[in-house]
Amino acid sequence: MIERKFVAQKIKEFQIEEYIANNLKNVGHSHTKMVKTPLGEKIVVYASRPGLVVGRKGQNIKELTKTLKKGFGLENPQIEISEVQNANLDANIVAERITDSLERYGAQKFKAIGHKMMESIMASGALGVEIIISGKIPSSRAKSWRFYSGYLKKCGDISIMAVDKAYAQAKLKSGVIGVKVSIMPAGTKLPDKVEFIEEKEEKVEEVKENANELKDEVKDEINKNESK
Repeated sequence: MIERKFVAQKIKEFQIEEYIANNLKNVGHSHTKMVKTPLGEKIVVYASRPGLVVGRKGQNIKELTKTLKKGFGLENPQIEISEVQNANLDANIVAERITDSLERYGAQKFKAIGHKMMESIMASGALGVEIIISGKIPSSRAKSWRFYSGYLKKCGDISIMAVDKAYAQAKLKSGVIGVKVSIMPAGTKLPDKVEFIEEKEEKVEEVKENANELKDEVKDEINKNESK
């Protein structure tokens, strides 16, 4: 019974996050996090443009709160908006920007869009980035174009835990174009990176005493002992 409750709760959280992601478009939505509090459910929405999420006089937040109460049965949902500090290192926001640019300027500009976005990501301090744009671009046959730069892990636990991945779709007249973004942010600790520690050499200085002075001291000691 306990396992079923946990599974049902996780499914409910996933449905809420999916609903928020589908309704918050063109606002730089990154991800949504749910936290349980004594007062109710706290929903934190991470976005690069919080003003558009809130809406005029908080109208969007009010409508979203009503929907969460009626549609998902939340008693007292508290919605909090958090701004993403560096949007160029967030895969979801980057994928959304690429799809928006493709829908605005068309598929013919996909190379310029891909290169520009890749340069912005690397300039923000990312270790590596890969952008794959798939679809009928620029001809009538479906192709996949890959834009990559830097160092990016493709296998192992580090590729799952450290690499930020996102997928989005751009709906054009020629068809649907898929955009896949993978970013390895700055500060990622790689398991195969070896650092050499330089040991400090300790220099021992030998104190050289004057041999003649030592002899004189020894003689003085001997003379004192003989006189006694």
